[in-house]
Amino acid sequence: MSIKQKTIKKEVTLSGVGLHTGNKVTMTFKPAPINNGYAFVRIDLEGEPIIEASAEYVINTQRGTNLEKRGVTVNTSEHVLAAVVALGIDNIIIEINAPEPPIMDGSSKHFVEALEEAGILEQDAEIEEYIVKEVISYKDEETGSEIILMPSDKYQITAMVDFGTKVLGTQNATLNSLSDFKAEISDARTFSFLHELEMLLDNNLIKGGDLNNAIVYVDKEISEATMNKLKHAFNKETLAVKPNGILDNLTLRWANEAARHKLLDVIGDLALVGTRIRGKVIANKPGHMVNTGFAKKLQKKIKQEKRNNVPTYDLNQPPLMDIYKIMEILPHRPPFLLIDRIIELSDKHVVGMKNVTMNENFFVGHFPGAPVMPGVLQVEAMAQCGGVLVLSTVPDPENYLTYFMKMDNVKFKQKVLPGDTLIFKAELITPIRRGICHMQSYGYANGRLVVEAELMAQIAKKPKE
Repeated sequence: MSIKQKTIKKEVTLSGVGLHTGNKVTMTFKPAPINNGYAFVRIDLEGEPIIEASAEYVINTQRGTNLEKRGVTVNTSEHVLAAVVALGIDNIIIEINAPEPPIMDGSSKHFVEALEEAGILEQDAEIEEYIVKEVISYKDEETGSEIILMPSDKYQITAMVDFGTKVLGTQNATLNSLSDFKAEISDARTFSFLHELEMLLDNNLIKGGDLNNAIVYVDKEISEATMNKLKHAFNKETLAVKPNGILDNLTLRWANEAARHKLLDVIGDLALVGTRIRGKVIANKPGHMVNTGFAKKLQKKIKQEKRNNVPTYDLNQPPLMDIYKIMEILPHRPPFLLIDRIIELSDKHVVGMKNVTMNENFFVGHFPGAPVMPGVLQVEAMAQCGGVLVLSTVPDPENYLTYFMKMDNVKFKQKVLPGDTLIFKAELITPIRRGICHMQSYGYANGRLVVEAELMAQIAKKPKE
C-alpha cells in the first residue's frame, strides 16, 4: 500500500530564546509543497535565504548540529527536526528570525504540540522511503561512538550511552515506533555536565540557558567561585546539588532521560538524510558528530543506489507494445525510430527497450573502427519513450507530433556499443498539462546506468496537408 507525503494544514508560530545567544527567537512552521522536504528560511536576512535540512550542509557539531549554506547558518536544528520526523511530516518550511530555533524547555515537546495544533495534511504524492536491505555502519575510531543501521519492518531506534561518570553511568533507551515519540521521547531535555557548563560560560555561550531547559549533571566538586558564577549565570540566589547529582531542584522526567534525549538527537540528526528510513538504528555512544557523519554516509549511499538502481524486466515476456503498435502511436519511422518495445506503461511512467545492433546506420561514421552510439540519439530514444507516454493520453495519437522543449542535467555515464540492450525508464516530474510532458528519464545497459536526463516535450496537432 502506498503512503502519501504529508505537510501541515496551516502555519503556526512559537517564540522563545536561543540557547547560546539568549536572544528572543520567533519561529513559524509553514506548509510546503510535495517533494520540498525540510527547509529553514532566515527571514531576518536580506533575501530570506533558504537552508535545506541536508547532511551536506553540516559545518560543525559543537553544542548542536549546525548547518551552513552560502555563509548563512542555522544552529541547533536537531530538536525541531526530530519533532517533524516523528509526526510523519515530509514537507515543511521553518521560518526563523535568528540563527537558531528557540530552545524552549530543551526538548521537542513544544515543537510537537505546535505541529499538532497546525494539523497534518496528506498530499497527492507518494513518499520516498529508503528500505534498508543490509547492515550499514559508521564508527568514530577516536571516541568509539558507532551507528549501525539494519533491516527492520519500520523505523526503530535504540540509543546506548556511557559517559564514564558515576553521576550518569550507563543508560539505554529504545523507540519501537515513531508513534510513541510524543509520549516516550519528546519530553526528554538536553543536558550538560558541569565541566562542559563551565567551558560554555567561560566562552560567553548558553546565554539562553536556565535550569528549566537543561539538566546539569555535577560530575566534579564545585568550588565556591564556580558556584557563584553559576548563580550569576542563572540569576539564582541559591543553588544546590541534589543526591541524584543534578544541579538545583530540577526533577528528572525519567531515570534515563539523558539516553532518551540522545535518542531524540539521533532522530533529528538523521532527518538530514532527506529520506524516510525503514530500518533499525543502533546508536552506541551517539553524539552529533557521529550522527551527522553517519547521515552523510547514508545520504551518499542512497544517491549512489538511485543512480545505479537498474530495474529488471523479463524480456522473454510478450511486450506491452511491439514495434507495430509503437508505430501506431509515434510518428517516427526508421531509421529514426529508436525504440523497439514498450514493456510498461501507466499514467505516470513508461519503460521501453532498444536493441543496439551493428546495422545501425549511425555506426558507419560514429566511429569507423570504434562504433559508439551517439549520446544525442540516446537522449532521443528516451524522448521517444516519453512520447509514447504523453501520446497515450489522447484518443487519436496518429494526428499528433511531439516536439522537444527543454533538456536539463543530461549525463552520459557509460558507452553504448553494438550488442547492448538499452532499457529506458521515464517518470513524470509533474502531471501532463496542455500536452506538456516534464519527465525524468534514465537509460540502462549491461546492469548499469548509461544516460540520464530531465526532459520536457509538448505534443501538437499535425499540420493539415
